[in-house]
Amino acid sequence: MIQQMADWLTYGLLGLDATSGLGSALNFFIYDSVKILLLLFVISALMGVVNAYFPIERLRNYLMTHRLYGLQYLLASVFGAITPFCSCSSIPLFIGFVKGGIPLGVTFAFLITSPLVNEVAVAMFLGSFGVKVTAIYVASGILLGMIGGFLLGRMQLEPLLSDWVKQIQMQSTQQTEAWEAEHVSFADRLPSILREAWGIVRGVLLYVIIGIGIGAMMHGFVPEGFFEHYMSRDNMFAVPLAVVLAVPMYANAAGIVPIIEVFVAKGIPLGTAIAFMMAVVGLSLPEATLLKKVMTWRLIGIFFGTITLFIILLGYLFNLIL
Repeated sequence: MIQQMADWLTYGLLGLDATSGLGSALNFFIYDSVKILLLLFVISALMGVVNAYFPIERLRNYLMTHRLYGLQYLLASVFGAITPFCSCSSIPLFIGFVKGGIPLGVTFAFLITSPLVNEVAVAMFLGSFGVKVTAIYVASGILLGMIGGFLLGRMQLEPLLSDWVKQIQMQSTQQTEAWEAEHVSFADRLPSILREAWGIVRGVLLYVIIGIGIGAMMHGFVPEGFFEHYMSRDNMFAVPLAVVLAVPMYANAAGIVPIIEVFVAKGIPLGTAIAFMMAVVGLSLPEATLLKKVMTWRLIGIFFGTITLFIILLGYLFNLIL
């Protein structure tokens, strides 16, 4: 429905050509902006209900005080793998986790894996590259989330969350405690939950517009053949260069798989192509713009730097074994 609305506005009302850079960019911008803002509102409202009625505090304390031997990171990564979100769409749920007080390392495990692996991309990978490559890709995506989440969690990065996140965490806790003390019914709580969800949407609106705008420009105006020129088999620095070139891009895993298939058909090593894909879906510049509302620039730099290093290492490893 959102896609139909975006198509009508772009190609019907405005009369832009679907094959033109401007038409493609504007259609992408409308679709993703509406989708992400709606998703953010719905998830924020749902997390408000969860925070109001379920023992998030108990879950947080359990995760922080019990030795689960990495199981929490595995569960967060698997949950990320089965949720059909791109990097920007994963951020509303990430905000909900942080708001609920879930340990930051566990939320990072989800945020890393969610855009990398989903059922549509897996099905397309199977059709394009076979079982072996698909299994390696899925396993590496989940493992990357687990290891990245664990390492980032060990760094004690909570002080680097933005003041906005800390404020909504405190307000949510205080409000829930007041409701419990006064035995407020769900019907009476709902207006406050929805107002809070809308407040979160308003708080990130500018970042959504800027982030998706950057992604739309890259989506519509990157010249054909640009990336193939720099990621040839003869370039020993092709893997890190592919990751760097991918960061300004923005697409979900399902959308980038056909492009990766074209890359491989043109002679780009499979490991280099997969590293490019991981960086496009997991390290996009629009994602960084959205995360700025949640994190300080220092925390964004640590997050991106850690995942970039892992993706480059995986790219070289894939080129050796595939």
